[in-house]
Amino acid sequence: MPPRPPGSRRDHRIDALRGVALLMMFVDHIPQNVLNRFTLRNVGFADAAEIFVLLAGYASWLAYGRNFERVGLRAGVGRVWRRCLRLYVFQAVMVVVTTATIRYWRAFWPVPVDFLEPELAHGLSSFWRVLFLDALPSNLNILPLYMVLLGVFPLIYLMMRISLWLTLALSASLWLLINLDPSINFPNWLDPDGWYFDPLAWQFLFTLGACAAVVAGRHDGSLPRRGWLRWVCGLYLAVSALEAFPWQQWGLPDLRPFAITAPDKSVLAPLRLLDVLAIFYLVQSSHGVRGAAEGRIGRVMALFGRHSLEVFSAGTVIDLYARLIFTSFGSGWMLQIAVNVIGFTILWELATVLDRARIRQKQRQAAPPAAAEGRGNPAPAGSVMERAR
Repeated sequence: MPPRPPGSRRDHRIDALRGVALLMMFVDHIPQNVLNRFTLRNVGFADAAEIFVLLAGYASWLAYGRNFERVGLRAGVGRVWRRCLRLYVFQAVMVVVTTATIRYWRAFWPVPVDFLEPELAHGLSSFWRVLFLDALPSNLNILPLYMVLLGVFPLIYLMMRISLWLTLALSASLWLLINLDPSINFPNWLDPDGWYFDPLAWQFLFTLGACAAVVAGRHDGSLPRRGWLRWVCGLYLAVSALEAFPWQQWGLPDLRPFAITAPDKSVLAPLRLLDVLAIFYLVQSSHGVRGAAEGRIGRVMALFGRHSLEVFSAGTVIDLYARLIFTSFGSGWMLQIAVNVIGFTILWELATVLDRARIRQKQRQAAPPAAAEGRGNPAPAGSVMERAR
């Protein structure tokens, strides 16, 4: 592991949980991957996407919300929009790489139509729509959601300054409206139903994350621990696991107590929302999890989580090639092992390189004050005479 900067007191739970979510998303986006039988979606209504968005809201408050008070609203908004521009650049690169790869691959091996929408697979006359976010391919729809949510974060921040409860009430009302009428959505030229992740619904999860960061900040980074609430969350997750577990896929008798239909992901159905909130509360209110996040495995997961944009984008591209390989050459055990080992190794090396660069940058930023302090001391006479010569 790269050495941590001296004096670092960062709570690694958020980074570690985000790292786990990123790795699960990497596995889940390869349908033929055997490992996706062991991810969160198999033991609950929610999956890694809900965790990612909730933690995005939490991290946005830590990175930008508190920054508004130091640099002012105008400078803070500029920083948020620069981050949105960076997200857009990564999205555009992934779109270009995906489209070019599939169109080139088709010249040698057949590619199922669901790898890329026919409008893009058979021509590029509408490619501009993708770059303008008027059309979202099905496998490249998470970063646009994040861009929209982060872009409106300054407004969320101003509302939170007035009242957390008012902010949550307005956000929840909009989420409830979308669940009652799912037709209210952003337009998507490739899908008449609109964006797969409806931002008008998913903003509630993002806002909940930001408000949770404020509450946790008042309790040394943890959510208030309530024994009864932890029992309720645990019981709900147990029922959720029984309902969501793929019993038939494993050749086991169906033990679902209610046989509930899978809740709608597009509008963030209530069962999915409660699932991810229960997970988050148990993690962020647990001192044991905080200690585990400081351990070796926790720090490895946090390494991925600290560089979520780069790890997610690289994982998305690797997912594309893994799906193409499995589709063209089969998904036998040797290819399963090779694809997963190579994919995780690439992500690990990328996160390690980025973290070392982050540490070096922090060290350079910490150096100027010390250097300035040294310049403020009287220089020895000999050195003055040497410079004079």
